[in-house]
Amino acid sequence: MTDADGSDRVEPEFAADEVSTLRGFLAYQRATFAWKCEGLDARALATTVAASSMTLGGMLKHLAFVETQWVTHRLAGRAMPQPWASVDWAADPDWDWTSAARDTPDRLWSLWRGSVGDSDAAIDAALVAVGMDGLTSIARGDGARFSLRWVVVHLIEEYARHNGHADLIREAIDGRVGE
Repeated sequence: MTDADGSDRVEPEFAADEVSTLRGFLAYQRATFAWKCEGLDARALATTVAASSMTLGGMLKHLAFVETQWVTHRLAGRAMPQPWASVDWAADPDWDWTSAARDTPDRLWSLWRGSVGDSDAAIDAALVAVGMDGLTSIARGDGARFSLRWVVVHLIEEYARHNGHADLIREAIDGRVGE
């Protein structure tokens, strides 16, 4: 078993303002996720454990989709970009997960990093324009709109949940464990 410390992760400030605290935790969860997936080839990114069909590659693509859907699309009000825009979600509601096995590691990392960069830029713009209380530009199907605060907390929750899954999968791949 290899115990890696993920030393490139920066722990959030202990006594910061709301924006710095939330963005610090989001950056920390993203860095934890990247650490769990780093250095793996296509075979490793397609590894499953136990009865689950989850893979680290699927998580990379899923989290790229989550970032894009919630921040770039709903918050900033931009149209969904490719590859998401042309997906027949009714035919395969788990397309982000299932299609990842056909992507190269470079493509998966590029999608995820691009989505994170786009999200950070959209969050920066929203903070200046409307602050944490500002609402998403695009409502959910039932008309509900979400504050920027809710969207950032949702992203933190999404990463934290999947980081637990990533821990188990990474340990099964090569024994790497750690926080």
